[in-house]
Amino acid sequence: MISRYPRLLGLLLLLWVGVVGCQSSRPVAPPLVARFFLEVRPGEGGVLLTLPVSGVPITVNAKPVIVENDIVNAEIARVDLGPCLLLQLTPAASRDLYRLSVAQHGQRLVLVLNNVPVGARRLEPAMAADGILIFIETPVTDLAEQVARLKRTSN
Repeated sequence: MISRYPRLLGLLLLLWVGVVGCQSSRPVAPPLVARFFLEVRPGEGGVLLTLPVSGVPITVNAKPVIVENDIVNAEIARVDLGPCLLLQLTPAASRDLYRLSVAQHGQRLVLVLNNVPVGARRLEPAMAADGILIFIETPVTDLAEQVARLKRTSN
């Protein structure tokens, strides 16, 4: 009878440690999935996306040309016009971007984060293969958090 209490106390202590150990003190932000869609040529069918701040409508192909698995890193880049997003690509995605920029220069790539269009940039002939610089239509104060979430998603 006496040996039962230490066992019960030990079991309760173990249960308490398990419950307390499973609680997290900081919530983890959900992943941020980045995808690029290519603008269609005039007269072609596609999906209409509208940028949130400028209200610019752009019709794009339904299938993305760059997906979250193609992105290896995200950084904040400081350029003459201010801070922007730099998305670095895998070697295979870089080659695809180069070929796409040669064949489709002048058309726009639209960046979509978690299914929300946030930015667009024109394809230049023979774009640099290491990454994509893009200004996004979200508050500059949110840029650091978005970069951190993109990094977690891409790794």
